[in-house]
Amino acid sequence: MALCKIEAVIKPFKLEEVKEALTEIGIAGLTVAEVKGFGRQKGHTEIYRGSEYTVDFLPKVKIEVVLEEALLSKATEAIIKAARTGKIGDGKIFVVPVSEAIRIRTGERNEHAI
Repeated sequence: MALCKIEAVIKPFKLEEVKEALTEIGIAGLTVAEVKGFGRQKGHTEIYRGSEYTVDFLPKVKIEVVLEEALLSKATEAIIKAARTGKIGDGKIFVVPVSEAIRIRTGERNEHAI
């Protein structure tokens, strides 16, 4: 069975909702990292000690999940539903094929390793 990886960049306050949505459909594990970035949102301006400056990179959370291709559609829909606010900056989802996965502790490979 083919494996793929979902990389989702979302607003930080939506992390718990996305995690719960993925757990509900049977996703057993994920990796989370705090990241910064910008897209169409283009950051925002702030005032510090009377000077205005532009904050280009906004705080985001990146979720990575490796799963069997059969769960891909359910997982992406769960992320979209849980992460959507309807406002600019809701994030992106990228899907990448995974050629191999190996569990370090046991040496299990591919679907047995996830």
